[in-house]
Amino acid sequence: MLALRAAGVDDPEIARRFRRSPGYVKRVALLAGIDRPHDGHRERLTPLERRVLKWRDQGARPQDVAWRFRRSPEHIARVERLARYKLAQRAG
Repeated sequence: MLALRAAGVDDPEIARRFRRSPGYVKRVALLAGIDRPHDGHRERLTPLERRVLKWRDQGARPQDVAWRFRRSPEHIARVERLARYKLAQRAG
């Protein structure tokens, strides 16, 4: 939507293309321009990665975290490894 707006396409046309109202297009543009606070080093992590790390750092076992997300413990371990890798890349 923002790219179309920047290209000069008017809001009613953008709304038609996305099957939304012109008001929705305006709200998206407004909200996209608002600065969001960042969580420092964790800003590049997905919500799942942040929650898995939070629970694991609090001592939860992978089996417990897996149950919460209805995923396998192996999946949670992969998510945790990827998140820790991302943090290590950011720090180094």
